[in-house]
Amino acid sequence: MTLAEPVVYEEVIGKSRFLAKAAPVASEEEALAFLEWASEREATHNPYAYRIGPLYRFSDDGEPSGTAGRPILHAIEAQGLDRVAVVVVRYFGGVKLGAGGLVRAYGGMAAEALRRAGKVPIVDWAEAAFLVPFAEVGAAYRALRGLPVAEEYREEGVLLRLRLPKDRLEALAQALTEATRGRVRRM
Repeated sequence: MTLAEPVVYEEVIGKSRFLAKAAPVASEEEALAFLEWASEREATHNPYAYRIGPLYRFSDDGEPSGTAGRPILHAIEAQGLDRVAVVVVRYFGGVKLGAGGLVRAYGGMAAEALRRAGKVPIVDWAEAAFLVPFAEVGAAYRALRGLPVAEEYREEGVLLRLRLPKDRLEALAQALTEATRGRVRRM
């Protein structure tokens, strides 16, 4: 699962103002762009974490080692999320929280922001193209069951291009093969 949309959660803990900002990200480049946008330069600290498949990164941004970035990453993992980036901005309010207090504050802020966010399943998309002889175009369209298709007319037939969830690609290719009596060609 990932987030449906960005979310912001704010709370004051020990006189420090914390803002947790989380967003769905599809790549490391998107994560870094979000972190740049969400960080507040005038804040005391902007620790973060993100996870995209097996790739993850975190930073304590000047807080004692292990008290900010790692707890934020743990909040992402504990909720079973992927393709998510979180920044927890801190404006120091004059009260030191101690290592345990920082872990609870940063991890708790990230967890609460993520709990409040809408979730959606992750869908991996695939692009596909099939060359269909003119005589089989009607049968191919019936097999496509209304999927949006781009057409390109060629001398040997119609090139059908489409985008669909990756896990449905092989079943669709098989259905097209059966519908066209094996005359479709995957490009």
